Amino acid sequence: MADKKQVRIEDIGEFGLIRRLTDDIVIRHPSTKTGIGDDAAVLDHGRSQLLVTSDLLVEGIHFDLTYVPLKHLGYKSVVVNLSDIYAMNGHPKQITVNLAISSKMKLEAVEELYRGIKLACSQYEVDLAGGDTSASLTGLLISITAIGTVAKGRAALRSGARKGDLILVTGDLGAAYLGLLLLQREKKLFEEDPETQPKLDQYPYVLERQLKPEARHNAIALLYQHQVQPTSMIDISDGLSSDVMHLCDRSKLGCRIYADKLPFHPETESVAEELFVNPVVAALNGGEDYELLFTVSPEDYPKLHDVADFTTIGHMVDQNEGYQLVLSDQSTVPLVAQGWDGMQSE
Repeated sequence: MADKKQVRIEDIGEFGLIRRLTDDIVIRHPSTKTGIGDDAAVLDHGRSQLLVTSDLLVEGIHFDLTYVPLKHLGYKSVVVNLSDIYAMNGHPKQITVNLAISSKMKLEAVEELYRGIKLACSQYEVDLAGGDTSASLTGLLISITAIGTVAKGRAALRSGARKGDLILVTGDLGAAYLGLLLLQREKKLFEEDPETQPKLDQYPYVLERQLKPEARHNAIALLYQHQVQPTSMIDISDGLSSDVMHLCDRSKLGCRIYADKLPFHPETESVAEELFVNPVVAALNGGEDYELLFTVSPEDYPKLHDVADFTTIGHMVDQNEGYQLVLSDQSTVPLVAQGWDGMQSE
């Protein structure tokens, strides 16, 4: 009998892999309120609930040390985990750090990486509570676990959106992806001519959004201040199209996103023009913005209408209407999840 054809991981992608590995997982303890499927697990511990999340960053996949400063990398590796806690409407308290270090790295390099980690801990008032180190044969690996808390009943899951809910986003979109494109362009020019000096001084905003992003802790405070409980929430790490579809899939809904409502920083628009990239495409498919994408009920929307940091970009619809991008002429095109997928080959 011929062997059954084996499936390549890159053919099903990161989220397909997660589904295959986790579909039959059984929750055995009543304290595990939610597991795989949200930005963090929710664990019940008395008057509050515990949030736990982790991320793995791999050299050559998630970062390139030829243009990413180690201090920035340490900072970013913490922030991307804290962002998951905020995306649950929670507050981070501790992190643990696991490193696999290649023999090419010197002590001073690891210390520089940790300077960034410690700076992020100071900035966001979280404790570095433990971790582990190991040797690596393939490059630097960074795995960070973040632990936070959320009051009972206030965790914002991806599955809570309802038909008619408005879709909002914090800050602006697309900048991190354009910062990455600039860094990749300058690396290529340097490889072609090592005498070439990088020309990056005129792009401070998009480069910082790529190299040293910030988590949107202020948004959680604003939601609490205005007495609004998001019906669902996620952070934008894989691109707006992929992440809004995660909310839709978990909530069993469709969506309409309006292209002319997407918020862009002026530098993002100018860099997009220079690189011949549509900023809408950068927002939909670029990823790593680490803004918060969330839904609110129409009844709560007036409370947030004048909050400058929040932009309404669409609304939830019936599942059978699918995922639609509404263009400026009011025509629609299907949204496609073309954002970051760590299991896809280049």
